[in-house]
Amino acid sequence: MKTKKTMIYWKGEKLWLGKLIEHPYIMTQGRSLKELEENIKEAYLLMLPKKAKMRQVTLIHIGISSISITTT
Repeated sequence: MKTKKTMIYWKGEKLWLGKLIEHPYIMTQGRSLKELEENIKEAYLLMLPKKAKMRQVTLIHIGISSISITTT
C-alpha cells in the first residue's frame, strides 16, 4: 500500500530538520535532505501498527528558508 505525506523542513545551524504536516509530532533530523527524508520515513513507519508497516511512503516536500530583515 502506498501513502503520501507532506514534509516541511528547514536548515538548522548544522542539520536539516523536518516534520510531517499530517503528523506534526513526528520530527527528525539529518545531515542532508536525503538523510532527513530517510529518517522521517523510518520515524513514520515506526509509529504505525505492525499490520500496516508494509507501506511505501512518498513525501511531498515543502521547504522553508530563513531571511534577514534590517529595520531602521
